[in-house]
Amino acid sequence: MTVSSFMEKNYRHFNARETLDAAKAWRAHLEGGGEMLLAMAGAMSTAELGITLADMIRRGKVHFIVCTAANLEEDVFNLFAHDEYKVIQDWRALSVEDEIELYEAGFNRVTDTCIPETIMRHTEKILVDLWAKAARNDQPLFPYEFVYRLLDDPSLAQHYQIAPEHSWVLAAKERNIPILTPGWEDSTHGNIFCANVMMGKVGSHRAIRSGTEMMQFLAEWYKKKAAAETSIGFFQIGGGIAGDFPICAVPMLIQDLKMDVPFWGYFAQIGDSTTSYGSYSGAVPNEKITWGKLDGQTPRFMINSDASIVAPLIFSYVMGQ
Repeated sequence: MTVSSFMEKNYRHFNARETLDAAKAWRAHLEGGGEMLLAMAGAMSTAELGITLADMIRRGKVHFIVCTAANLEEDVFNLFAHDEYKVIQDWRALSVEDEIELYEAGFNRVTDTCIPETIMRHTEKILVDLWAKAARNDQPLFPYEFVYRLLDDPSLAQHYQIAPEHSWVLAAKERNIPILTPGWEDSTHGNIFCANVMMGKVGSHRAIRSGTEMMQFLAEWYKKKAAAETSIGFFQIGGGIAGDFPICAVPMLIQDLKMDVPFWGYFAQIGDSTTSYGSYSGAVPNEKITWGKLDGQTPRFMINSDASIVAPLIFSYVMGQ
């Protein structure tokens, strides 16, 4: 039985039905000539979502990515240091003393997975040189462009510790897909960048293009697609800045630039936040209508579940697996 047939047979009600409907609508959106933006929060790279997401990207099912900077860098960490990771089965039972022991051993824990500090320092050496050169030449880049340049080094391929087809960042690089990371300073590499500016090793903060430049880049991309009458869908994993930043591009174009562009043509979100007062992550999709992000005809789906379980199923269905 295929993943698709399993879902069609069993996913009939509640979050299961919503999951199947979101997957069907994504597939229909692409078949109608639309494209998809993926907004990704959480620790999806450390959850190894790249195993299915990379395939989605290479098959042309995802066309633009906005994510937390942690997801950008942690896919690269996993690519180069997977075998040095420590996985803790009974992570809920860890004591404070256990956490201190992990810290002193050079591990950074994300739920059940501990990332070795050493990989962060290895990538730092390469990136600092790239940042410093950009500052010297007054040629700022977006964070993902520096990561793409890091991956351009053919000598690094021998150090891959996972199959390259499981790296979603490598897949995005191959297809030249932009990866915007609003709030990049809230990441390991963002912290390292700031520290190196303070130490004088990187000459200026202007080596990194700003968040408002990211917004303009996304808006210009959306305008171009709208001019070509291409409907853009929005698939969101988690909440926070990774979701709210990109979805605001459309109301900015309509309300602030007074442009006649269409609303997002599809919307789906996977999240574990319950609907509550003032919560963005838990807000139902209908609330976005009042902000000019979606309209009444936009297909909308809200899946309350664990994205590490649900997203690979949706991806597999969209790919017809």
